Amino acid sequence: MSDKKIAIIGGGNLGASIARGLLKSRQFQPEQITVTRRKIELLAELSKKGVNVHSDNELAMREADVIIIAVKPKVVDKVLHQAKGIVTKDKILISVATGVELAHMQAIIGEEIPLFRAMPNTAISIRESMTCIATSNGSDVHIDEVIGLFDHLGKSLRINEELMDAATVLAACGIAYALRFIRAASQGGIEIGFDAATAQTIASQTVRGAAGLLIKGGLHPEREIDKVTTPAGITIAGLNEMEHQGFSSSLIKGILTSFEKIG
Repeated sequence: MSDKKIAIIGGGNLGASIARGLLKSRQFQPEQITVTRRKIELLAELSKKGVNVHSDNELAMREADVIIIAVKPKVVDKVLHQAKGIVTKDKILISVATGVELAHMQAIIGEEIPLFRAMPNTAISIRESMTCIATSNGSDVHIDEVIGLFDHLGKSLRINEELMDAATVLAACGIAYALRFIRAASQGGIEIGFDAATAQTIASQTVRGAAGLLIKGGLHPEREIDKVTTPAGITIAGLNEMEHQGFSSSLIKGILTSFEKIG
């Protein structure tokens, strides 16, 4: 995949984040990446780094091997109609637009075009995304290439398309949930004596470490919690108070509310 030309159609927050992540991976040269946007002045940062930046979607798709559609859902159909006759079966088309199903897109672009849906999160800009991927007709080679692409940008996982809405909530919305936890922990740290910057540093690194224990150790969270909680200790006292105040319940309800909203 590192020898492919990539076009990102839509240089908004997510599209630009993907471009930044690709650059930081050092697997792609800036000239291999093209990003389109109507207001190209908003992509000056990428342009200065050598990324091709312009507003011609058709030109970008014609010159690319892999096309990532990163526009708002309501604009996807327009881009797909632009792609007809340009995107051939030797190219790979990936949509990161929320809620636009593969069957809908395939009906516009044609059954022969290798088509994927991917749901990354904004941590893709620092190559720490959790990206869930689904396809309707991608071959094993195509699947390996797309997973390989997003593995340069964090961790990727192939899922069935019917789970894509759930992936959006857990992975994409989940960034905001995790950040809200860090914010709350930081505020608690200020109450017990730290200045704001120090509290945020401690809370952020602690969350990073907790995630690392699960990713590298492969244990259930409660197994790691058991290592920290001692009989009649301060950790279990704090955890129990959080549960009395509805910590886990409110988080689960928030995830379910987001999921119901997306439908």
